[in-house]
Amino acid sequence: MAFLSDTLARVRPSPTVAVTQLARELAAEGRDIIGLGAGEPDFDTPQNIKDAAIAAIARGETKYTPPDGIPELKRAICAKFARDNGLDYTPAQISVSTGGKQILYNALMATLNPGDEVVIPAPYWVSYPDMVRMGGGTPVIVETRAADGFRMRPEALEAAITPNTKWLIFNSPSNPTGAGYAREELAALCAVLMRHPHVWIMSDDMYEHLAFGDFVFCTPAEVEPRLYDRTLTVNGVSKAYAMTGWRIGYAGGPEPLIAAMRKVQSQSTTNPCSISQWAAVEALEGPQDILAERAEAFRRRRDLVVAALNACPGLDCPVPEGAFYVYPSCAGTIGRTSAGGTRIDDDETFARALLEETGVAVVFGAAFGLSPHFRISYAAADATLAEACRRIRTFCDGLT
Repeated sequence: MAFLSDTLARVRPSPTVAVTQLARELAAEGRDIIGLGAGEPDFDTPQNIKDAAIAAIARGETKYTPPDGIPELKRAICAKFARDNGLDYTPAQISVSTGGKQILYNALMATLNPGDEVVIPAPYWVSYPDMVRMGGGTPVIVETRAADGFRMRPEALEAAITPNTKWLIFNSPSNPTGAGYAREELAALCAVLMRHPHVWIMSDDMYEHLAFGDFVFCTPAEVEPRLYDRTLTVNGVSKAYAMTGWRIGYAGGPEPLIAAMRKVQSQSTTNPCSISQWAAVEALEGPQDILAERAEAFRRRRDLVVAALNACPGLDCPVPEGAFYVYPSCAGTIGRTSAGGTRIDDDETFARALLEETGVAVVFGAAFGLSPHFRISYAAADATLAEACRRIRTFCDGLT
């Protein structure tokens, strides 16, 4: 339509949201649908956090708050960064927003100019490139390889940086692959960034507490303290504490950047929900034993799904280090025909045929910038995952 902005024309709707909505619509029509597209823990928010929210309502904490967070939550975030990451921030260096997505959006809106480039490893979370485009910048996509564990190599980062590079968006453990960078691997990337002092780092640490086995989470400003003054360390309560709907994200970074982000937020949404902020205080300051318990549950589910998918003809599923996603290759199915008569030409037709013929909803790999793959979120009950994998196996067995 003629009155819509040119900026909007550069932006795609979120494929993960689209898949989730389609699964809901089919289920509403009576179809037996298993939705594995959404990046949302199936666990409930812990009771102590819900109780804190109820207490906040009872106290009348229902008014406007400072635009980017109440002092109590900012102090709790500072304590979290010191406790978990060895990073020292003051409350003036903290921003709280309506989810982690708004933190990223605010930072990009506050810093990007036409011609600025943002390096993004692929596969990537679907929103990264489109938020860059909305800010007037240019995404520079660096493809990773399954053979490298979907981790960006230092030489690939070096080759992607130009005089116009403003940001690197870094995500470990990753959505969609679950790939995590060991300390020495991250140190090698930090060494590249030290050679390019004009490049800032946006570290999306949302899956920090979902790390499995021998993998130990670390974040860039922790690994290379000399990057502290040009790193925005992003996190939130959504994944670790099963608080997706509460919509609280946060970040620590240089005070001038945080002030600029505050300006953007003050002219858009202003403060995050007051009740959610008090719930987040309890999440960060209350008992933390739930984190290890739920990480172990996700680790068990990961192992179930990886083993089941690797038993399917035509699929190859790497073992991720963290998060709650797997990113299997469906290259072995390309060119074949499903039992329902669909020719599998790419990962999108694979995902569509899988949904139509088996009722299992996944997200095709092209949405994340790397094909032929698809993403499964294993944030679902064990029995649900087992049934989904059984259907996927039947689908793959039926290919001719």
